[in-house]
Amino acid sequence: MSGNPWIYIFVAAFVSYLVRVLPLTLIRKPIHNRFVKSFLYYVPYVTLSVMTFPAIVQATQSPITGVIALVVGIVSAFFGLGLFPVACICCAVVFGLELFLV
Repeated sequence: MSGNPWIYIFVAAFVSYLVRVLPLTLIRKPIHNRFVKSFLYYVPYVTLSVMTFPAIVQATQSPITGVIALVVGIVSAFFGLGLFPVACICCAVVFGLELFLV
Protein backbone atom coordinates (compact mmCIF):
# COMPACT_ATOMS: atom_id res chain seq x y z
CA MET A 1 0.00 0.00 0.00
CA SER A 2 1.76 3.09 -1.20
CA GLY A 3 0.69 6.67 -0.83
CA ASN A 4 -0.71 8.71 1.96
CA PRO A 5 -2.91 6.64 4.32
CA TRP A 6 -4.98 9.72 5.12
CA ILE A 7 -6.30 9.71 1.57
CA TYR A 8 -7.54 6.15 2.00
CA ILE A 9 -9.16 7.00 5.32
CA PHE A 10 -10.85 10.08 3.84
CA VAL A 11 -12.18 8.15 0.82
CA ALA A 12 -13.51 5.35 3.04
CA ALA A 13 -15.21 7.85 5.37
CA PHE A 14 -16.67 9.77 2.43
CA VAL A 15 -18.07 6.65 0.78
CA SER A 16 -19.56 5.42 4.07
CA TYR A 17 -21.15 8.81 4.70
CA LEU A 18 -22.42 9.02 1.14
CA VAL A 19 -24.12 5.63 1.33
CA ARG A 20 -26.00 6.75 4.42
CA VAL A 21 -26.91 10.26 3.31
CA LEU A 22 -27.99 9.68 -0.30
CA PRO A 23 -31.15 7.73 0.52
CA LEU A 24 -32.19 10.41 3.00
CA THR A 25 -31.74 13.20 0.48
CA LEU A 26 -33.07 11.44 -2.63
CA ILE A 27 -36.12 9.70 -1.16
CA ARG A 28 -38.39 12.20 0.54
CA LYS A 29 -41.83 10.72 -0.16
CA PRO A 30 -43.18 7.39 1.10
CA ILE A 31 -42.35 4.44 -1.13
CA HIS A 32 -45.44 2.96 -2.79
CA ASN A 33 -43.83 0.58 -5.27
CA ARG A 34 -44.32 -3.01 -4.06
CA PHE A 35 -41.12 -4.27 -5.70
CA VAL A 36 -38.94 -1.61 -4.05
CA LYS A 37 -40.65 -2.16 -0.69
CA SER A 38 -40.11 -5.91 -0.80
CA PHE A 39 -36.50 -5.42 -1.95
CA LEU A 40 -35.77 -3.11 0.98
CA TYR A 41 -37.56 -5.46 3.37
CA TYR A 42 -35.33 -8.42 2.49
CA VAL A 43 -31.97 -6.60 2.30
CA PRO A 44 -31.03 -7.19 5.98
CA TYR A 45 -31.88 -10.91 5.78
CA VAL A 46 -29.90 -11.40 2.59
CA THR A 47 -26.92 -9.51 3.99
CA LEU A 48 -26.93 -11.61 7.15
CA SER A 49 -27.21 -14.82 5.12
CA VAL A 50 -24.36 -13.86 2.81
CA MET A 51 -22.12 -13.24 5.81
CA THR A 52 -23.26 -16.24 7.89
CA PHE A 53 -23.43 -19.20 5.50
CA PRO A 54 -19.80 -19.11 4.33
CA ALA A 55 -18.66 -18.74 7.93
CA ILE A 56 -20.67 -21.82 8.93
CA VAL A 57 -19.08 -23.92 6.23
CA GLN A 58 -15.54 -22.64 6.75
CA ALA A 59 -15.51 -22.70 10.57
CA THR A 60 -15.04 -26.46 10.73
CA GLN A 61 -12.06 -28.63 9.86
CA SER A 62 -13.88 -30.06 6.88
CA PRO A 63 -16.40 -28.09 4.81
CA ILE A 64 -18.52 -31.23 4.51
CA THR A 65 -19.18 -31.30 8.26
CA GLY A 66 -20.18 -27.64 8.11
CA VAL A 67 -22.62 -28.31 5.28
CA ILE A 68 -24.11 -31.31 7.11
CA ALA A 69 -24.53 -29.25 10.29
CA LEU A 70 -26.12 -26.47 8.23
CA VAL A 71 -28.65 -28.88 6.73
CA VAL A 72 -29.40 -30.41 10.14
CA GLY A 73 -29.85 -26.91 11.57
CA ILE A 74 -32.23 -25.87 8.81
CA VAL A 75 -34.30 -29.03 9.25
CA SER A 76 -34.46 -28.68 13.03
CA ALA A 77 -35.43 -25.01 12.73
CA PHE A 78 -38.10 -25.98 10.20
CA PHE A 79 -39.63 -28.28 12.81
CA GLY A 80 -39.98 -25.38 15.24
CA LEU A 81 -36.96 -25.60 17.50
CA GLY A 82 -35.60 -22.34 18.86
CA LEU A 83 -32.24 -20.73 18.27
CA PHE A 84 -30.46 -22.24 21.27
CA PRO A 85 -31.52 -25.87 20.65
CA VAL A 86 -30.65 -25.55 16.95
CA ALA A 87 -27.21 -24.16 17.81
CA CYS A 88 -26.62 -26.99 20.31
CA ILE A 89 -27.69 -29.62 17.78
CA CYS A 90 -25.43 -28.15 15.09
CA CYS A 91 -22.47 -28.05 17.48
CA ALA A 92 -23.12 -31.67 18.49
CA VAL A 93 -23.34 -32.73 14.84
CA VAL A 94 -20.04 -31.04 13.96
CA PHE A 95 -18.36 -32.42 17.08
CA GLY A 96 -19.58 -35.95 16.39
CA LEU A 97 -18.71 -35.90 12.71
CA GLU A 98 -15.25 -34.46 13.23
CA LEU A 99 -14.56 -36.78 16.16
CA PHE A 100 -15.43 -39.96 14.29
CA LEU A 101 -14.99 -39.19 10.60
CA VAL A 102 -12.20 -36.68 10.20
